[in-house]
Amino acid sequence: MSRGLWIILVVIGVAVVLLMLNHDSGSTLGFINEDFANLIWLGVLAAVIGAGILRSGHRFGDMARSFGLWVLIVLALIAGYQYRYELQDFGNRVTAGLIPGSPLMLGVEDGRPTVTLDKGRSGHFEARLEINGRPVHAVVDTGATTTVLSAEDARAAGFDVVSLRYTVPVSTANGITNASAVRADEIAVGNIVRRDMPILIAAPGALRQSLLGMNFIGSLSGFDVRGDRMILRD
Repeated sequence: MSRGLWIILVVIGVAVVLLMLNHDSGSTLGFINEDFANLIWLGVLAAVIGAGILRSGHRFGDMARSFGLWVLIVLALIAGYQYRYELQDFGNRVTAGLIPGSPLMLGVEDGRPTVTLDKGRSGHFEARLEINGRPVHAVVDTGATTTVLSAEDARAAGFDVVSLRYTVPVSTANGITNASAVRADEIAVGNIVRRDMPILIAAPGALRQSLLGMNFIGSLSGFDVRGDRMILRD
């Protein structure tokens, strides 16, 4: 067994004895016992790595460059983890700019999911829904009693718009039209999900833009508008 290994074993043994003797006091050589144990562990790890590098036979310059590269990688990973929420927020902002209605921010308040929506170019708050797992772009309309899908969006969400009966009168910006009452297996806005929810499907050609109505908004614990942002709270 090499001398270096014996030295490492002795250091570990002495450290263990000191920790055992100072268990009740809570500190060793002026360090908290946990910090002292971590210091010994890091020192032993550094000694083992250093010994391996020195015995590898590589030039010091090459080893220094490799070590520096690994240090940068580790620091980048640590920084990415520490700023993960800021990076997520940045990514959501970029996505919201590229895909209208995408959530500007997903979050949690008091253990409940929240979704922040941005005001679209039309001046209305827009939301990218998922109806039965299919994406649908809708305008948030607090004046609409029920969520209403255009015939095109309903077809994209898997409804057979041809076989439906349009017997429910609804009021739109273009006047009174008829719609069909159906139930959606699932409606999701970001991480807020509602299941088995009644919705309306407008007759073909009667509605150009789907509406997210109060049957969904009213199921939330709350929502508020702050400037160009709307925050939905599950």
